[in-house]
Amino acid sequence: MSTDVTAKTPAPAPPGKSGSATGGGLLQLVLGGLRRNMRQYGMLIALGLIVILFEVWTGGDLLLPRNVSNLVLQNSYILILAIGMMLVIIAGHIDLSVGSLTAFVGAFAAVLTVEHSVAWPIALVLCLLVGAVAGSVQGYLIAYLGIPSFIVTLAGMLLFRGLTEILLKGQTLGPFPDGLQKLGNGFLPEVGPNTNYHNLTLLLGLVMIAAVVWQGVRDRRRQREFSLDLLPARLFALKLVALVAAVLALTMLLASYQGAPIILIILGVLVVGYGYVMRNAVFGRHIYAIGGNLPAAKLSGVKDKRVTFQVFLNMGVLAALAGLVVAARLNAASPKAGVNFELEAIASSFIGGASMSGGVGTVLGAIIGGLVLGVLNNGMNLLSVGTDWQQVIKGLALLVAVGFDVWNKRKSGS
Repeated sequence: MSTDVTAKTPAPAPPGKSGSATGGGLLQLVLGGLRRNMRQYGMLIALGLIVILFEVWTGGDLLLPRNVSNLVLQNSYILILAIGMMLVIIAGHIDLSVGSLTAFVGAFAAVLTVEHSVAWPIALVLCLLVGAVAGSVQGYLIAYLGIPSFIVTLAGMLLFRGLTEILLKGQTLGPFPDGLQKLGNGFLPEVGPNTNYHNLTLLLGLVMIAAVVWQGVRDRRRQREFSLDLLPARLFALKLVALVAAVLALTMLLASYQGAPIILIILGVLVVGYGYVMRNAVFGRHIYAIGGNLPAAKLSGVKDKRVTFQVFLNMGVLAALAGLVVAARLNAASPKAGVNFELEAIASSFIGGASMSGGVGTVLGAIIGGLVLGVLNNGMNLLSVGTDWQQVIKGLALLVAVGFDVWNKRKSGS
């Protein structure tokens, strides 16, 4: 009797297999996958919906090739800051000084290149070193002297803003050399025959698509080797197709205008590099460890003080790079540059999935959060929404994102 019952009981489907799923079954798989990975996919879906809404509301202006290119250029420095800020927040800290530090580095670059005629490559290296020194000092005070990061970086915010005023003497200083200007406004050069598209951008797009597919398949293979949970095959294929379609659409939009901006290539290198470090390198795992559970990390042998110091050093270098990009885009250094940049970077991190308590977040999430704010800014400007209402809407977006994080953690705990 027991044999009959066993024979009639349907065998459970092996993980990752969904060959017999019907259309309704596929929909259930998609919804189930979204529920299990809501923190990862929630803001990505929100970004897609925001893009669609503003594309409709602006009558198609949002996704015009020229506007997409401007969207990248206008938000590049916030995205750079968001990458560093995400690491700081994952480690359980905060940095309020990055906006003022970007302004100070821009002013330092202007003094070097405009007033003292220093070659722009040398000035670029010196500016990055200034950012490293600033981040190191703050990191030492936080990590080794135990002063809270909020206090140290608040003091840094005031200090660097004052030094910017002193360097520039309250005036705007420019213009910058052409080579430095291209960092914030330049595009990849034209190569190859005339195809009505930017050939080099098309080539880079194809390489990016191949990399996305290879990375996805590689990650899935590694998950299978370590017996980790896998997305069902159809859901994985759907995710891969969506990523390829997004990269292809962006490639065609940029290639039909002036090509890929130089800063987009720099951003791509940063995202890939920092993404790899946070996923695979020991340093990245230590950042998650000290932010998630500091006492346990110490007991496991993690050198928390050194990791914290390195996180703030890294933030200083990225703030310096952002300062160079801002100054290059404006073609001048201004005492008022970088105002509220720290708030934009922090908001991007939290909207992109960072947790207030630390230990949670991804580099890609920081980019998604920055793009959400960037699309909101750009779309509202196209619709001629006043700056007062723009601030209200962005504040509500941040509140919703943090509220979602709290709700998600409570749901997971229950």
